[in-house]
Amino acid sequence: MTDSPPIKAGALLSIDLDALCDNWRSLRARLPPGAGCAAVVKADAYGLGAERVAPALYRAGCRDFFVAHVNEGIALRPTLPADASIHVLHGPHPGDERECVRHRLVPVLNSLQQLKAWQTLARDLDTVLPAILQVDTGMARLGLGPEDFDGLVSDSEALRGIALKFVMSHLASAEDQGSPVNALQLKRFREVLAHLPGVRGSLANSSGIFLGDDYHFDLVRPGAALYGVAPVAGQPNPMRPVIRLQGKVLQTRHIAAGTSVGYAHTWTAQRPSHIATVAVGYADGYLRSLSNRGIASCDGVPLPLIGNISMDTLIVDITDTPEGRIAEGGLLDLANPWHGVDAIAARAGTIGYEILTSLGQRYARHYVGDGE
Repeated sequence: MTDSPPIKAGALLSIDLDALCDNWRSLRARLPPGAGCAAVVKADAYGLGAERVAPALYRAGCRDFFVAHVNEGIALRPTLPADASIHVLHGPHPGDERECVRHRLVPVLNSLQQLKAWQTLARDLDTVLPAILQVDTGMARLGLGPEDFDGLVSDSEALRGIALKFVMSHLASAEDQGSPVNALQLKRFREVLAHLPGVRGSLANSSGIFLGDDYHFDLVRPGAALYGVAPVAGQPNPMRPVIRLQGKVLQTRHIAAGTSVGYAHTWTAQRPSHIATVAVGYADGYLRSLSNRGIASCDGVPLPLIGNISMDTLIVDITDTPEGRIAEGGLLDLANPWHGVDAIAARAGTIGYEILTSLGQRYARHYVGDGE
């Protein structure tokens, strides 16, 4: 990543678009000929800015994008060329169907109610409308259950007016390659496709791509792996890191042994210490569960976070750095290629997805590269 620019904010979030697009290309390279690689850019591209991330991925060759909500799709549409397909995972809420047509969004139909509403609109417009059909194969979250799906395939009119681009399902345990749930869902998904001859399939998420060719079908839908999150539990991460988070030092001070720090005095100095207050807190998405567990760094030297994280600040023990190396206005690393979102998540007792999507809006954002 390039040198950090001057900032007025309390922290700098650098986002490496070249690394992100390299991640997309490396995932696409795992696919058999003819299979497509989409990009999931919901939740503002996992917190990294969909208006910058999606066009970079388009330049890298991606043409299929997935968001969660209709309003996300509406916001994304002007940022992408006309040949980019934007799919709405939650489908349209009642009354939003015409918005999907107006903004050229392709809904994922998750229920018979959504399907019927989409059919009704197609009939009213005297046209055929594109859609993706989701069938639940074991997640019990979204999609047609077995009874609804059986009813659909037994009704010759059930899909009238709808041009099915794909039928999709979602894997529940793909990050655990040894889970028997994966094979069970694969079996069920193949049974679904057998009832819809000629319709293309989409099953694999980021982790599902690493389960092998059997799971790839016609379109894979990576999300977190694009942004550097490890796709397979317990294995080395093959993805390039995408973010670097640097917090600005507000103040440094020397404290005596026995001095307690922060709210509720959960940390007390056992030696004379040099500490730094940094302008990042839980209002910025730096989770409070990292209190007395998180790590900052300077010149590659790990520095422990001490005391409870506040709304706007955290405190770092910098005793083991050379005097004068860290000063007011300087930057300390809170996330970098050597201590990334998965490592932070492990210390916080969560997953890398939550770390990414919690990143706050108060950071100055610096985009590196353009994805080409």
